[in-house]
Amino acid sequence: MRIFSHRRFNEHTCIVNPAEIPDIETDVTDGTDTDEPAKVILFNDDVHTFEDVIVQLMKAIRCSREKGEAIAWEVHTRGKACVYVGAMPECLRVSGILEEIALHTQIEM
Repeated sequence: MRIFSHRRFNEHTCIVNPAEIPDIETDVTDGTDTDEPAKVILFNDDVHTFEDVIVQLMKAIRCSREKGEAIAWEVHTRGKACVYVGAMPECLRVSGILEEIALHTQIEM
């Protein structure tokens, strides 16, 4: 399992457009060529209120209030919850929105 932390990116990080990367052929594989979706994991903390988390979840994953409440409750009772499964770019977007208010997330492959 590969784990990526969205926290590595900040306003000084340069993200290159994939179209600008030269096409390089290689015989080496690193295991990243997979169709498996990535997962955004949200961790519990003692700082944010349920309301903070629910509102941010609604913004990040475009869910209903009821769904946001259910996820927030799972995070609270289990210590963490998978809040989104999908392509890496969308996982980075979701994670970034959650981290706007300093929620702790992790992206897993």
